[in-house]
Amino acid sequence: MVPKILALDFDGVLCDGLLEYFQASWRTYCQIWNPDSQEPPEDIAPKFYRLRPVIETGWEMPVLVRALILEIPEEKILQDWSTVAKEIVESEQLDAADTGKKLDLNRDEWISNDLDSWLSLHRFYPGVIERVQQILSENSTELFIVTTKEGRFAKQLLQQQGVQLPEDRIIGKECKRPKYQTLRQILENLSEEAGNLWFVEDRLKTLQLVQQQPDLKEVKLFLADWGYNTVAHQELVRNDPTIQLLTLADFSQDFSLWL
Repeated sequence: MVPKILALDFDGVLCDGLLEYFQASWRTYCQIWNPDSQEPPEDIAPKFYRLRPVIETGWEMPVLVRALILEIPEEKILQDWSTVAKEIVESEQLDAADTGKKLDLNRDEWISNDLDSWLSLHRFYPGVIERVQQILSENSTELFIVTTKEGRFAKQLLQQQGVQLPEDRIIGKECKRPKYQTLRQILENLSEEAGNLWFVEDRLKTLQLVQQQPDLKEVKLFLADWGYNTVAHQELVRNDPTIQLLTLADFSQDFSLWL
């Protein structure tokens, strides 16, 4: 069984951007909170990496750093991050939108001043580039990247790995629409049935939003267990017949082994 269309998320499915997430978050944290040292405490980055799955939108990343500096227990953050984040925003009189803008500006400056160092903080998961190359060479599946990253950066990172995809195959943050809408658009453009589309994503919430669209009920959904999700998310999927839990080992195998 081979999908006619395969849509892949980028961060957390193909690319591990944890190093960049932390550095961008720390830079923004320093701008907002002016710590005594511009160097992060040694234990902060590993905790941030472990807790990355709780983040839903960019502005939360520097707030997560703040939670760790305030020594809020990891367990509490994992179980009730939205409350923890809300309390920090209120007690420190932050504006979520403004915090997100600061993060974006920090990134933009970094990218324009030193693109190479920014790109170097992104690593591809083992075997994924080879698998993508294989899918492209077999020519029986239309491949799309559907990401909340800026499409141009995803394109640059893929090009560094020798993966050449046409512009219209990388649909990023700039399209300003939810992923389920992008999947719908892909199906319309190719005049395909929903059942011919497979979508691999590491965020359970994104997959659940696709599930809720009556016209996308037939799309085959996969949660990448190597990405930014928790054991609890994976347990939920194990009990959900409409979403498959996919391992990195399976991703590198023939499509027939995915199901």
